[in-house]
Amino acid sequence: MKFSWVRMMCTVALCLLGISTVKAQQAYRQLTPNDFTGTIPAGSGMYVAYTSCSVSMNYQASPGRNGYYQLAFDVQLVMNRNKSWMNRKIINTPEMMAEVLRHEQGHYQLAYLMRQEMLSSLSQARYTANYQAQVNAIFSRVNEKYKQLNADYDDDTNHMLDRKQQDAWINWLNKEISQINSLAMNYRY
Repeated sequence: MKFSWVRMMCTVALCLLGISTVKAQQAYRQLTPNDFTGTIPAGSGMYVAYTSCSVSMNYQASPGRNGYYQLAFDVQLVMNRNKSWMNRKIINTPEMMAEVLRHEQGHYQLAYLMRQEMLSSLSQARYTANYQAQVNAIFSRVNEKYKQLNADYDDDTNHMLDRKQQDAWINWLNKEISQINSLAMNYRY
């Protein structure tokens, strides 16, 4: 039986509100069926699941030395449970639920990696008086990269139906998450 799967929309909100400190690494977690409480939209057809995550950024700027500015960032990842949904009428076995969750976990992992790369890229940049444009450029670059990775993930895995490709992506994603978590343990914000 062939199913159509929907790709995650990584809703990205750029909020330019002041937060005076960079928060510690956000904990990575496993998704559960309880993370999908949204209403299945009309016209979803045979779509089985939809994962919605938001990556948002806040920062505060203060003048530094030699014409540069110091920026403190808060970059957050939120699993939007009320916008994420599963069509439980189509998911009819525990094994199928596990496969759907595994695929959707991949979308969450990509959002998590995006959050981590966003924080790293923003924190390592040097900012001038034009810091708002610099921040927006970094945010846009990282956002576009992960939009493409999400599209590639769904295309390569045929929305999970190509199990060999699904396994390859999950292995790569798990490796990336592991490396980021290892680095974070050695770095204090």
